[in-house]
Amino acid sequence: MRQTHAVADSHASQLEIARQLFFAGRPLPEGMVAPAVLRSWERCLRFGLDDGPDRSGPIPLDRLALKTEQERNRCLLMHGRPIMEHVYEQIRDSGCMVILADANGLLLETVGDPDFVDRADRVALLAGASWDETLRGTNAIGTALSEESPVTILGAEHYLRHNAFLTCCASPIFGPDGHLIGVLDISGDYRSHQRHTLGLVRFSSSIVEKRMFESVYAQDILLAFHPAADYLGSPKEGLAAVSRDGQVLAINRQGLELLGIRRVDAVHRDFSMVFESNLSGLVSRARQNPQNPAEIRVNGQCLLVQLRGTLPPIAVAGRIIDTPLPVRSVTARPPAATLDSLLTGDPQLENAIDRARRILGRDIPLLIQGESGAGKEMFAKAFHHSGPRRGGAFVALNCASIPETLIESELFGYQGGAFTGALKEGAPGKIQQAHGGTLFLDEIGDMPLNLQARLLRVLQERSVTPLGSTRSVQVDISLVCATHRKLREEVARGNFREDLYYRLNGMSITLPALRERTDIRALTARLVTEESANRALPVGISPNAMRRIEQYAWPGNIRQLFNTIRLAVALLDDDETLIGEQHLPDELFEMPARATKAEDDADSLDEIGRLAAQRALEAAGGNISAAARRLGISRNTLYRKLGKM
Repeated sequence: MRQTHAVADSHASQLEIARQLFFAGRPLPEGMVAPAVLRSWERCLRFGLDDGPDRSGPIPLDRLALKTEQERNRCLLMHGRPIMEHVYEQIRDSGCMVILADANGLLLETVGDPDFVDRADRVALLAGASWDETLRGTNAIGTALSEESPVTILGAEHYLRHNAFLTCCASPIFGPDGHLIGVLDISGDYRSHQRHTLGLVRFSSSIVEKRMFESVYAQDILLAFHPAADYLGSPKEGLAAVSRDGQVLAINRQGLELLGIRRVDAVHRDFSMVFESNLSGLVSRARQNPQNPAEIRVNGQCLLVQLRGTLPPIAVAGRIIDTPLPVRSVTARPPAATLDSLLTGDPQLENAIDRARRILGRDIPLLIQGESGAGKEMFAKAFHHSGPRRGGAFVALNCASIPETLIESELFGYQGGAFTGALKEGAPGKIQQAHGGTLFLDEIGDMPLNLQARLLRVLQERSVTPLGSTRSVQVDISLVCATHRKLREEVARGNFREDLYYRLNGMSITLPALRERTDIRALTARLVTEESANRALPVGISPNAMRRIEQYAWPGNIRQLFNTIRLAVALLDDDETLIGEQHLPDELFEMPARATKAEDDADSLDEIGRLAAQRALEAAGGNISAAARRLGISRNTLYRKLGKM
């Protein structure tokens, strides 16, 4: 961390010199400031932006106006929200926030650590505020929109000085038609900048683009293509939407780059003119063997292609028959995880699995407890796929990530016209969707009290009544719940219903935190194998990198380990087959090592956490903020671990 701060201080000193030269109208030495930043500064100068200390930007939109803009950007939000939540889970407790903005720089939604969100609010980095470059000067959101490319804006690279405490990485999001529709951003404290953040944002924005493309053209033929088979199914694949009569409707950015053509030269043209192949021939091959990609040559290069979506109709005895083509990856999809597949040698996990096995196929709710990121949802899915309901749906709802006003309709469903904005035809809730399968309620301890009563009634009566309806619908579900809270204590505090607690606590298991497990090496090796399955050559991990992983304390548990491995594999060049220390995130080199044997023998997880917190505080010379950054947690969390709250 000291090294990170030293680099930040050096960068700040260089920027101060650059700013003095710039505002004095003198030329800057080449390489002193990133070209995109310098171009932005020059635009801001032309805009006439004042960098005075009293400068305040426009007032953020009120709640009603913001809701209108969110409705206008419904498609972006629908596909962007899940990715935002996924990204935030990877950076939780690091003093950062994730932001989704529209094409005008209006912040539509934010999620982040409370301690940083409070600081961000002071400079209007909040939903409803506009961060267009013409209003806020150089900033990652506005500058990414102006440049139409990913950017990082560090500290005093922000044109306005009062934003210099920020470090922001943003990547634009383009719609299926190629137009710029928004931007995904991660913002945090300047002194805590992580070098991999921009890569994470770029990767995440490409996933949003891919999901939007597939959603918009779900009823058409989707052609996926790439020169390398292992990139099919990834955000790097080219995608083309083709009508049933063989007309190219759209091609994503990656596809245009792979083909080396302009959008205007591809869209609304016949398939054979763009791909130099016969569509009917590809359709015939796809029907015969949908798993294997076909080879075509376009502009002299070999492309592997795969058809998805709905095939064009074929005539059989005078009738037209539509044949849905199943979506398949290039390689066979790995079998769903089961309880047996989770066994990697840890005795505590083995005990939890053994207990869960005993209630498979029985009408007994399963309650999974453990720290955030310990793998509770993964365990729930494995439990589902190990039992007789494996052929039914696995439906999950995170009670902590959905606003209280939406949980009720999400869980119980609603009748058409039940509330403003409701679909005319209504919508089934998660409980109905899980009929015949498994309903997984994550973070059940965060469910509002009034909904706890309704859930209890559903479990007792085996029926659900959608909002706005008087008719009950019978449901048959297996219930699995999870929480990082101690529900017995929540009951004592009056935050959780006692009768519901006993209803849910049919079989209770506790998953060990990753730092307690003895199988980190085996688990890491398995994750590397799974994450690199589509690469041409097998991937391994160097002894030094493995040593770093084994010594790290893993405050984010399995979720953090999974994201670390996923990012490490993504950072490998095409010819690299070994994950080294250079592919690992900075926090693995900054946080204290895992607990010693004496700490492992401590009476409880709380004691282990307290010892780790105390050690970090001592290493930071008693500085609470520095110790929290060292641990990758918030100040409030550190206070709790020290027993000072």
